[in-house]
Amino acid sequence: MVKIGALAPDFKLEGYYNDKIKDFSLKDYKGKWIVLFFYPLDFTFVCPTEVTEFSKRYSEFKKVNAEVLGVSVDSVYSHKDWVEKIGGLKYPLLSDFKKEASRNYEVLVEEKGFALRATFIIDPDGVFKYFVMSDVSVGRSVSEILRILNALQTGKLCPVEWKPGEKTLN
Repeated sequence: MVKIGALAPDFKLEGYYNDKIKDFSLKDYKGKWIVLFFYPLDFTFVCPTEVTEFSKRYSEFKKVNAEVLGVSVDSVYSHKDWVEKIGGLKYPLLSDFKKEASRNYEVLVEEKGFALRATFIIDPDGVFKYFVMSDVSVGRSVSEILRILNALQTGKLCPVEWKPGEKTLN
């Protein structure tokens, strides 16, 4: 069961990044913050808006020692074709073709065969610090994910609507 404070399940997934197909696993990123996001399918309506926004804002994640990984149940060849059509991405898209990671992260809609929109922030020790899940009809806010990531990295109490540079509560 996915719980804040629990270790995130490792995975080994084939992915497409920098014009190459290779294997990726969570343990490859030990020591870094991870933003792992699941989305339903390539070549849909809302998904490209999210996938490209993460890429546009990728440098903001890198500045805070975070890596971004996108995951869907599409094949790595679908990812390759889609990434080429949308003009490239600055982070890898991983193929959960066997749907094991989607099941382990409890985001799979079994009867439809794809994942819900879900975002997990995992700390450098591989521990869940945040997650949010929504219906497939609503895209997520990359700004909010960055805000949460920055807040978590303070290690302090952050009030409602806190933003980087503002006072914390302790």
